[in-house]
Amino acid sequence: MDIGFEQGPIRPPSEAKSLLIRATRNCPWNKCRFCNTYADTKFAIRNSGEVKNDIYRAAKIARDLAEYSREEGEEGVITARIVQAVFDRQELYNEAYRAIALWLYYGGEQVFIQDADSLTMKTVDMIAILRCLQETFPAVKRITTYCRSKTAARKPLAELELLREAGLSRIHVGMETGSDTLLKFINKGVTALEHIEGGQKIKAAGISLSEYVMPGLGGQTWSHEHAVETARVINSINPDFLRLRSLHITAFTPLAKMTQKGTFMPLGEEDVLREIREFILELEGISTTIVSDHMFNLLEELEGTLPADKTKLLATIDRYFSLSEEDRRIFRRGRRRGVYRSMDELAAESN
Repeated sequence: MDIGFEQGPIRPPSEAKSLLIRATRNCPWNKCRFCNTYADTKFAIRNSGEVKNDIYRAAKIARDLAEYSREEGEEGVITARIVQAVFDRQELYNEAYRAIALWLYYGGEQVFIQDADSLTMKTVDMIAILRCLQETFPAVKRITTYCRSKTAARKPLAELELLREAGLSRIHVGMETGSDTLLKFINKGVTALEHIEGGQKIKAAGISLSEYVMPGLGGQTWSHEHAVETARVINSINPDFLRLRSLHITAFTPLAKMTQKGTFMPLGEEDVLREIREFILELEGISTTIVSDHMFNLLEELEGTLPADKTKLLATIDRYFSLSEEDRRIFRRGRRRGVYRSMDELAAESN
């Protein structure tokens, strides 16, 4: 099959079951010192008509797969057997067919609009895309996208409200830190005040907000400031979700070169966890859900909703440090190898 549609390189882990529709290409800033996702690329805003054509192609693929399912006696439903057949028959079904098969298998209810800052697109064009998605796929219940704080801060509130009315459910924002010192150091291209203004505006528009922070980003020099100032900004915004993304220094990034030269001194995993504890202690007066859904986080089970679960979150970290030094070493090694997803799994092995 030669029908396809364009997809970008990344999406949040929470959008693993989403259809990926690319409205913009790459990142309009693309200067953060810790990131090389869009290295050597140029930012571009796609024509809304081109994006809508991708949506129509996705719908054609969905119809093809439903017909194949009926031929196989599955009554048009994309079952595990149909998905496996689509993946096995790669001479017939390309990457786009495999993506749609998985999406439909998981319910076909979520869409993520790519790439790094899709709201740089004119609001009228994004509304056209949102409406096209809902008209073409009536079963869709959630549409989300990435957006930079600076972009949200500049976007008129009335336009964000129109996007929400057109079907935009959630915006993911890579805050990384609330420290102006650290924002400048990592060349984020945004200030703490812009983080607050952008986040508050998204919330005021009635759009669900998921903020990402990066424990360990301050290294040994700014760990305390990173924890305290990021908590201050989060307290000012009260996002719906706060997602932890512990620093992973990627090769060939400016931060990797600075680490090699000794101008940036990263924290060890346990010190990152101590920083997270200090950060959580500083969170006050908010009703945010904390999520630790990334492989780079040492404690994946560090999840809960404030304020009710604050004690539980701190106790989870304390439980780790109550382990013997040997058990902590075993857990860290197992976590990095994908053996453990929680401390309970380590405890089960010991029994």
